[in-house]
Amino acid sequence: MNVLVIGSGGREHALYWKIKQSPRVKKIICIPGNAGIAKIAGTAEVLTDDFAALADFATKNAIDLTVVGPEIPLAAGIVDYFRARGLAIFGPDKRSAQLEASKVFAKKLMQKYGIPTARFASFNDFDEVRAYLASWPGNTPLVVKADGLAAGKGVIICKDAGEAIPAIERVMKKKEFGAAGNEVIIEEFLEGEEASLQLFLDGKNYQLMPPAQDHKRVFDSDLGPNTGGMGTYAPAPLVTPQLQRTVETTIISPLIEAFTKENINYKGVLYVGIMVSGGKPYVLEFNCRFGDPETQVVLPLLKTDLVEIMESVIGGRLGSVDIQWHDKSAVCVILASGGYPGSYAKGKTITGLDEAVKLPDTFIFHAGTAMDAGTGNILTDGGRVLGVTGMGGSIPDAVKAAYRGVDKIKFEGMHFRRDIAGKALK
Repeated sequence: MNVLVIGSGGREHALYWKIKQSPRVKKIICIPGNAGIAKIAGTAEVLTDDFAALADFATKNAIDLTVVGPEIPLAAGIVDYFRARGLAIFGPDKRSAQLEASKVFAKKLMQKYGIPTARFASFNDFDEVRAYLASWPGNTPLVVKADGLAAGKGVIICKDAGEAIPAIERVMKKKEFGAAGNEVIIEEFLEGEEASLQLFLDGKNYQLMPPAQDHKRVFDSDLGPNTGGMGTYAPAPLVTPQLQRTVETTIISPLIEAFTKENINYKGVLYVGIMVSGGKPYVLEFNCRFGDPETQVVLPLLKTDLVEIMESVIGGRLGSVDIQWHDKSAVCVILASGGYPGSYAKGKTITGLDEAVKLPDTFIFHAGTAMDAGTGNILTDGGRVLGVTGMGGSIPDAVKAAYRGVDKIKFEGMHFRRDIAGKALK
């Protein structure tokens, strides 16, 4: 088979790495890719929002399967376009991808079908939000969310209504997240611990992946602004077998039933971000693709051929595949550019990669990297630059493996959290 992967981040590098292990795969091409992906697969320069050019490329290069990593092409309907051209593609269609593309759509769907989530109100007028917040109980925290896609950064936690007003101005008036902020959600703040559950879904049948826990705040001890994710680990002991059953009965099964009633034929990966509050799971968000950086810990644990799973999802045959996982743990630490998630410089030389990749049970997934054509050096080219994943028989062992890799790598301004998986260790 020839496979095309669309995307350029750590998630896509992990997808390439896993797809490459399939004995059925002959050739992998990435659009647009990054410096790490270019070492193991061919890359091509085609705009990821030019669906006609991508489909032409897939046809010309005899691509048997296209795998879409990021959410923006999915939300824009790339799956619908490829299917119309008779091309096999893994990912949900545009209607299904609304679940991530619009938080308002997702919240109203959950409300309609009794899926547990935080209480909320949605607005598309700034003055209406301000009037609503005038009656918000004093000293009660709340969450402001941009409705649309904002690369994981469109969520602002506020200690009270007074702090929420400038947050809403950032979203709705200053348009810090662009059109994603045309509509906002005001949501009650839930105390508890977060977890990420991902599943393969073929429209009716689903199979869960090991639960993970992401670290979204930029600094240790969950301080600072939200990011796209500063690290993760799996399996997360927070998600006990009993809690997982509760998630399946109160969230996943009702959601699949809602899909049927709403004429949504969801095929692909579904990411369910939950908050465990008072021992009960509540949905924080849905994503319509593999999580990033969750992919960098879940795929190393996967025993079964990923290509076989993806084809069974597309064909509605997921129930016939016995998906198996390694009885191990994985931890991923994100190395970020100075200033991230705010403004940051690019083009910083990265050293130590060759030493890091030689370490046992350690994998380096490139996210925001580029190659200097003149020197051959690997340079920083994004906010989240690298994901360093360690594996081991236990979470402590995986933590040690990950940070051994981190210690080998250097670039100007590099920062990372030193407490990834700390909650599990406690």
